Amino acid sequence: MNAQTHIVEVDESNAQQLLIEESMTRPVVVDFWADWCGPCKQLMPILEKLADEYQGAFLLAKVNADEQQMLAQQLGVRSLPTVMVIKEGQPIDGFSGAQPESAVREMLDKHLPSPQAGALAEAEQLLAAGDFPAALALYRSAWEESGHKLEMTLTYAGALVTAKRLDEAESLLQVIRLADQDARYEQLMAQIELGREAARSPEVEALESAILADPGDHGIRIQLAIQLSQVAQYREALEHLLTVLSADREFNNGEARKVFLDTLATIGKGDPLAAEYQRKLFSVMY
Repeated sequence: MNAQTHIVEVDESNAQQLLIEESMTRPVVVDFWADWCGPCKQLMPILEKLADEYQGAFLLAKVNADEQQMLAQQLGVRSLPTVMVIKEGQPIDGFSGAQPESAVREMLDKHLPSPQAGALAEAEQLLAAGDFPAALALYRSAWEESGHKLEMTLTYAGALVTAKRLDEAESLLQVIRLADQDARYEQLMAQIELGREAARSPEVEALESAILADPGDHGIRIQLAIQLSQVAQYREALEHLLTVLSADREFNNGEARKVFLDTLATIGKGDPLAAEYQRKLFSVMY
C-alpha cells in the first residue's frame, strides 16, 4: 500500500488483503484498466479525485487488467474500464465504460456517507449551541462542496431559518425546481413566513411608522436597524444604516458606522452577506 492509503495498486500478492479483508471495514472501489484503453484514462482521474475528496471513506483499488489477467477473470471483467464496489467481500455495485463524474458520485452516494458528513455533524452541534456564524459557515461550505445538491440546499436553508436569516433562506429555496418542491420545502417556506410575523414586534412597527413620518430622522433609523439586527434581519438593518451613512457619515460621532461594523461582526467574518456589505460600506466611506 502506498502513502495514499485511500488509493492503491492491486496485484495477486495483495488482492486478498485489499479487495476482501479491507472491504470488511469500508467499501472498496475496484478500477480495472489498461494502458491502451482511452476511456480508462478519462475515468481514472475522476475516481482519484473522488478518493481524495472522500478522504478514506472508501479504498480505490486500481487493477491493471493486462498485467493481472487472472484477477480480472476471477471477478468477471469482460470490458474496460470496469468499476465495481466490493463490500464485506462481495461485489454489490458497479458499471462498465467511462462515466461522467455525476454518475460516479450517484453510485458512491448509495454506499457511502457524504464527504460533508463530519462537517454537518459539527455544524449541527454549533447550531444547537447558538453559535450561528460558525455553524452557518460550515453549512455553507458543505453546501458548496456538494455542488448545491437538493438535500444539502434544504439542510442549509433549514439552518438559515433556525438562525433567523429568513431572506437568505428564502433566496436559497427559490432556486429549487417546482418538481423538487416537496413537503420539506413547503415546511421551510411556512417557517419563513411565521418567522417574519414573529419578527414584527411592536417596537419595530413603531419605529417603521416613525421613519415613514420622518425619513430624515437618522437617530430613529439607527434604532430601527438595531431592533432589526436583534431578530437577525441583517440585510434590512444594514440598508437602513447605509442610508444614514450616505447622508451623514459622522452622524452622532459615527454611531451608524459603529452599529454597522457591530452588525457585520455579529453576522460573522467570511459570511457572504457580511462580505457584500463590507464592500458597500467601503464604497460609501471612501
